[in-house]
Amino acid sequence: MRTRVVEDMGKYTGQILEEVYSQEVIEKRVTELAKQISKDYVGKVPILISVLNGSVFFLADLAKRLEIDCEFDFIKVSSYHSGTQSSGTVRLLKDISCIITDRDVIIIEDIIDSGLTARFLKHRILENQPSSVAFASLLLKPECLKLEFSADYVGFEVADRFLVGYGLDLDQKFRNLPSIWAFPVNMNL
Repeated sequence: MRTRVVEDMGKYTGQILEEVYSQEVIEKRVTELAKQISKDYVGKVPILISVLNGSVFFLADLAKRLEIDCEFDFIKVSSYHSGTQSSGTVRLLKDISCIITDRDVIIIEDIIDSGLTARFLKHRILENQPSSVAFASLLLKPECLKLEFSADYVGFEVADRFLVGYGLDLDQKFRNLPSIWAFPVNMNL
């Protein structure tokens, strides 16, 4: 197992991160998801709505592997105002700009943990009367999930740990890591 030490991040300095998913493992799983989505959307042109900022890596890698045409748009919401705990509320920071009425929509998420953001996004998108709404999430935390619907495409189910890398951040740091890393289980972040 690969590890790395957090440097120059205040109270997080010195923490040892453990690699959870390597770049190669992520690439393999994203390819599998792209094949499944391509199969499910044959003859359709879905709009992939990336949830900024975290899902940009996943969107880019997924879209490159799709065997169908698609369009992109972006939405930005916030439920983590700083640190590692959700605030319990979701704020819309940037809305989509395309017309999604009577279109197939796939919401691209980096991680679904409690489901609070996913629930907000589904209601927000359904207001525009799309033909369908699906969720593709690279990561899902089933033990934290409080959601009345399920994600349609999931890369990996993960334990309840704080993860960074491949778009996931801690106070805007670590997003650029090509693999996914976890803070220690016993760490009170």
